[in-house]
Amino acid sequence: MTLAPLTVLDTVTATADLNALLRDEARKLGLDAIGFARLGSSGELAERLDYFLKHGRHGDMDWMEENADRRGDPNRLWPEAKSAIMVGQSYAPPSNPLDALAERDRGIVSVYAKGRDYHDVVKKKIKALARTFAAKSGADVKVFVDTAPLMEKPLAMKAGLGWQGKHTVLVSREHGDWLFLGAILTTADLDPDAEEVDHCGSCSRCLDICPTKAFPAPYQLDARRCLAYLSVEHKGHIPPEFRVPMGNRVFGCDDCLAVCPWNKFAAAATEMRFAAQPATDNPPLAELLALDDAEFRVRFAGTPVKRTGRNRIVRNALIAAGNSGDKSLLRLITPLLEDASPLVRAMAIWSARRLTSDTELAPLKSRYEPGETDPEVAREWAMPVEGHSI
Repeated sequence: MTLAPLTVLDTVTATADLNALLRDEARKLGLDAIGFARLGSSGELAERLDYFLKHGRHGDMDWMEENADRRGDPNRLWPEAKSAIMVGQSYAPPSNPLDALAERDRGIVSVYAKGRDYHDVVKKKIKALARTFAAKSGADVKVFVDTAPLMEKPLAMKAGLGWQGKHTVLVSREHGDWLFLGAILTTADLDPDAEEVDHCGSCSRCLDICPTKAFPAPYQLDARRCLAYLSVEHKGHIPPEFRVPMGNRVFGCDDCLAVCPWNKFAAAATEMRFAAQPATDNPPLAELLALDDAEFRVRFAGTPVKRTGRNRIVRNALIAAGNSGDKSLLRLITPLLEDASPLVRAMAIWSARRLTSDTELAPLKSRYEPGETDPEVAREWAMPVEGHSI
């Protein structure tokens, strides 16, 4: 959105003073990183995006194709803009999120989604920063937090906040892999910061740990194989080959972020800035499997999880249940064989098959398979299981 200047009585004109003003205000607002970049088109960036889209690596994310020509050049969004003010908010966790993979009775929620939606939290601070800047500089501003065709990570690298690692995530020498990003475009001509260089070296930990081999090569991601994409963005059934590797992840995947050695320099976020409620961390699978739509909306109100919807979260929880080896969950899985959502019914079949023998499954199959009208769910009844968990 465009924010008109509040007042220009104390207009600051020197670019060095403007940069200093912004750094000071960002600190006061609790933002953890800020940098400045001059705008300009990047042929390399546009080529990389075009390659990604042409190879279909964006999966169901059709919005990435929309206005693709504008993503490589911020000035196509706003021709009058001269500079980008890039800001970062740390969400570094207090402990290693990979430890939760061993808690098979719980559904892992990605670190960024454990509390209030970061779009709301960060945008509020960035708008306040933009208003102050507009009032002092007389310049026009527009605020972006992951809501427009603006490629924030390359701009953040250009502004010195970090570099895009081999897993394509921004890495900061100070904050590791845990930065929410936002941008302010402005008509002011600010002094740019030095662009950050790549410090990955020969390290390949982020590539090696990926459970589904979602990186065709360093600095390339195939979202169709990424558990973060599959568990959150993908609207259909989870392909069979990814269900066992999914483990107990029900929203997102932090593996490639958490293993990065640069995280050792990242202090845990000092405030519960994003906490929505006390018990947001990795809910028990039994709780997730029992949620109806109304209960889901209340349980995850104000968090990124709510946007994904009850059906996809229960779909994911059923996969986690099938991987858990816990037969006691069958009491919650069995009713879902007649759920209204085909996504849920299909994964209830897979989960029940994983936790039972063929003899135990036979009565369920004879009861529910004859009346199944959805072809995808019907195919699930006919599928062999990939190795029982129990």
